[in-house]
Amino acid sequence: MPPPTKSWTTRDLLAWMNKAFEAADLDSPRRMAEMLLAHVLGCDRLRLYMETDRPATPIERDTLRDLVKRALAHEPIQYLVGEEVFFTMHFKVDPRVLIPRPSTLTIIEEVLQHARNNPDDNALRESDAGTGIMIADVCTGSGCIASVLAKNLPGARVIATDISTDALEVAQHNITKHNIEDRVELIAGDLLEPIFAHQVAGNNASLNYICSNPPYIPNHEWDAIEPNVKDHEPTLALRAKDNGMEFVAKLINDAPPLLTQGGMLLIEIASCTAAQCLSLANNHDLLTNARIAKDSDGLDRVLIAIRA
Repeated sequence: MPPPTKSWTTRDLLAWMNKAFEAADLDSPRRMAEMLLAHVLGCDRLRLYMETDRPATPIERDTLRDLVKRALAHEPIQYLVGEEVFFTMHFKVDPRVLIPRPSTLTIIEEVLQHARNNPDDNALRESDAGTGIMIADVCTGSGCIASVLAKNLPGARVIATDISTDALEVAQHNITKHNIEDRVELIAGDLLEPIFAHQVAGNNASLNYICSNPPYIPNHEWDAIEPNVKDHEPTLALRAKDNGMEFVAKLINDAPPLLTQGGMLLIEIASCTAAQCLSLANNHDLLTNARIAKDSDGLDRVLIAIRA
């Protein structure tokens, strides 16, 4: 940043950050610049373009300079500002949880489309407790999947699980923030274990959807992971043994008995394991119509299968 004697406007600051972030090869440099400046100024990103000639105060410049320095050292900007937007909803994020990503939107889109095509499940209508559809969100992290589905499917109830109690604290904050505490229940535990222990009305086949974004980065891909992810986001939620199949395989093998007939299993996966995941699902006696859905980057990203 040039000498502090210059009058730095919003336009100047955005241009300076965008250039610095591009040079550092940060993802979405313009968006990251907008997020940081809006955070420092205490406004939304739209306001930045309504007041492009607004001069920054010395305190604002100093604060922004410190944050930019951290961002250029690969600290995630979402952690610096304390939130990320996912499916138009704002979520608190910090180093206890993964930052929601566009790749996970594939799960959301597939569930919502399936629910719209199956109106008899009452997912789209508010319903009394116990009469709507049931969803499980396994490895919920920030609670973004559980929250978005509960918000967009008013007839749904969600059980969200995570082995990390720290992550569940963040998820609870987000669920409370979005006013869905009455329909989302958080339970600590490893993968499906808390769901088996929490049978709905004692019925094994009680879930209409099981969604999961488990750890799936294989060891052979770990070294290539960007430093803003590898050095700052929780490794517990990212990395998996057995070439990325450590948790995915357990979900494919163990989740089907929990689904109702016609229920849907959706698991985010590493694209390099797509063929292996599809094979496991196709060989499971309780699953049918297995397929792989691509994410917004065109990568094989989500295994989807139906309870036979």
